[in-house]
Amino acid sequence: MQHLVLASGSPRRKELLSNLQLSFDIFVSNIDEIIDSNLKPEEMVMSLAYQKAKAVANQYPDSYVIGADTIVLFQNQILGKPKNEAESIEVLKKLSNNTHEVITGVAIIYQDKSTTFFEKTEVTFWDLSEDEITKYVATGEPKDKAGSYGIQELGSALVKHISGDYFSVVGLPVSRTLRELRKLGFKC
Repeated sequence: MQHLVLASGSPRRKELLSNLQLSFDIFVSNIDEIIDSNLKPEEMVMSLAYQKAKAVANQYPDSYVIGADTIVLFQNQILGKPKNEAESIEVLKKLSNNTHEVITGVAIIYQDKSTTFFEKTEVTFWDLSEDEITKYVATGEPKDKAGSYGIQELGSALVKHISGDYFSVVGLPVSRTLRELRKLGFKC
């Protein structure tokens, strides 16, 4: 019997994978993320996704293991999770009336086979007023989100349009992930 493991504690990734009506377990890989500063952002997210998947695959050698990592990139600068409300406000002011990229890397490991890939989506924000930004930050939603917003929640009101895979912005490009699982022999 096939066994699928999501190597992530992200509630968003869990929900996206659940939407596919797949049975899976969650095992969070608490790795020390090793980042090579010489890597391009796309290579970085794939490397981190692979590190996460590999750590869990070592514990579940006969399972299909999915690892993922997402970054927000604006003007070649990675925007991580904000340290506080002031940083959230600063980040959202930068993103206001601009386009940024969200890149999600995915790694899938099954026994001696693996694949890694990434999806890049461009997200354009409306021209946001100070009041809009302040009210949004006051909700607390930005505090655990790279780029200081969640596109699937209240942050959706900030987004003018996207070009690319919406689900990649949420944290897991589900359609491509499903296709890559099938290539590795997963029956679904």
